[in-house]
Amino acid sequence: MKKYEAVIILNPNLSSKVDTFKKDFEDLLKQNSFSINKIEDIGRRQLSYSINNHNKGHYIIFSIEGNPVNLINIENKIKYNDSIIRHLFISVKNHQGEDSQLMIDSKNKKDDSEAEPPVIKDKEKDVLSNNKQNNTDVTNSDNESTVELKQKSEENHENE
Repeated sequence: MKKYEAVIILNPNLSSKVDTFKKDFEDLLKQNSFSINKIEDIGRRQLSYSINNHNKGHYIIFSIEGNPVNLINIENKIKYNDSIIRHLFISVKNHQGEDSQLMIDSKNKKDDSEAEPPVIKDKEKDVLSNNKQNNTDVTNSDNESTVELKQKSEENHENE
């Protein structure tokens, strides 16, 4: 018996039918002698790139165990399912006991959305406006602090 994680991305327009899909997929796994250790319903997430004109997808991760020969049967059955926009079966040594990284990221993203947006202080506004006047790059790709930006702005004024 080999251990796998099955990552399924469903059509986001079918979010109301997710429970039906999970039950049908569980039945398919059991018919092919697979045992299910864990199911993680991640939910709707933004895709990195568009798949079949979809920018979002409903993610479900199944931790399963079974015979690799039977995995081919499962893939052949789900390959033509229009509800699934992507699927991937990954062989793993051991199943994680806790939540997957995708589930953790999803929970953190929900927590971040509840937080208040950052407030720009007056000093930071001055630095940003000075940088715009000097045509300097305001994007802070090096994660410089506001103090460092202010020092650079002051140096630019001294050089003028």
